[in-house]
Amino acid sequence: MTGFVRDELEVKFLILYIAARLVEPVSFAALQELAMCDEGVDYFTFAGCLADLVRTGHLTVDKEGCYAATDKGRANSAICESGLAYSVRQRAESSVSTYNQKLRRAALVTAEIAPREQGGYTLTMSLSDEEANVMRLDLLITKKETALALQKQFREQGEKIYSRIVQALFEPPA
Repeated sequence: MTGFVRDELEVKFLILYIAARLVEPVSFAALQELAMCDEGVDYFTFAGCLADLVRTGHLTVDKEGCYAATDKGRANSAICESGLAYSVRQRAESSVSTYNQKLRRAALVTAEIAPREQGGYTLTMSLSDEEANVMRLDLLITKKETALALQKQFREQGEKIYSRIVQALFEPPA
């Protein structure tokens, strides 16, 4: 086996190290992807260790199947992190940092679709900063496919769209 993580205990340390640094609970797949930062981690060992950590109360799993570190898990992670190779901690930290940025952005740039009683859909797009809502825009959309396309576009480019709206508001009337 290659890699610095060599046994189940080190896999558990790695999972706890990652979970303790995430800003919100994550899915099995996301946690697995983050833990695969070392060649010594394989799927079956990961899955078994994850189940053990839930069973021992180091992690919780919510009704949506998302995992989070408990206080016990965070405390043990802090104690045991030196048991991980420095290079593994660095790769994990880098991956978690990138993932946390995506989670934070997804919480600040939202777009939700709701059916309307009169027909059609309301697409509610919102852009927030860390403290307050910056913009909220509700659009009536007649086709669900259109609403889905606009939802995807706003989630990907919400900041640019906001900037264009503000720029348009400052343009002199024609």
